[in-house]
Amino acid sequence: MSTPPFPSSPSPSPSSPSLLPTPRTQVKRVPQRASYDRQQVYAILDEGLVCHLGFVVEGQPFVIPTAYGRLDDQVYIHGSPASRMLKSLEQGVAVCLTVTLLDGLVLARSAFHHSMNYRSVVLFGTATRVDDADEKMTALKAFTDHVVRDRWDDVRPPNRQELAGTLVLALPIAEASAKVRTGPPVDAAEDYALPVWAGEIPLRLTATTPVTDPKCSPGLEIPNHAIHYSR
Repeated sequence: MSTPPFPSSPSPSPSSPSLLPTPRTQVKRVPQRASYDRQQVYAILDEGLVCHLGFVVEGQPFVIPTAYGRLDDQVYIHGSPASRMLKSLEQGVAVCLTVTLLDGLVLARSAFHHSMNYRSVVLFGTATRVDDADEKMTALKAFTDHVVRDRWDDVRPPNRQELAGTLVLALPIAEASAKVRTGPPVDAAEDYALPVWAGEIPLRLTATTPVTDPKCSPGLEIPNHAIHYSR
């Protein structure tokens, strides 16, 4: 039997600038890194490319990476109607969605205080199936433009058969928190005098030169959104 949804928790309206911390979203470890600012949560979700969805079916936990898109206060996921993950979530199984952006490696003077700079979001809730044709098409546009901005306007939209073969689920951004670490290492006071280099190695996701599909029509120019791609 599938696990029941988590008990619902109170949350502010989508227009509220902050998300109300709940027992599940309250950051307990290094709480000064926590943020419940809705716009910061949105910004991290918008920059990420892959989320991990955690859920339990018949006592077996699963964590599945997948693409996603955000519109307002909803995260949309999609895939084949035959997907075990989507079929399970469609039934109201409780889900935990996480997105992590790795910004750098933090090298301290001691092995113990090495760390990473990052921005992350943890979101709890239950997903609902999107059946409205207009909302479904809008969600698919959000997926496409989330990966490559303005790509939807250049491509053929899904046809009726493709729409029928795609299951779209919506997960509300109602119970979520962000956690962020920035800055240099924090060593023990007595270690700052050690003759050991310490600092940060910044990391970022960068795109290289686009490679044209050899089956493209001759003379097609690479679009700007591919040439100048960035997160």
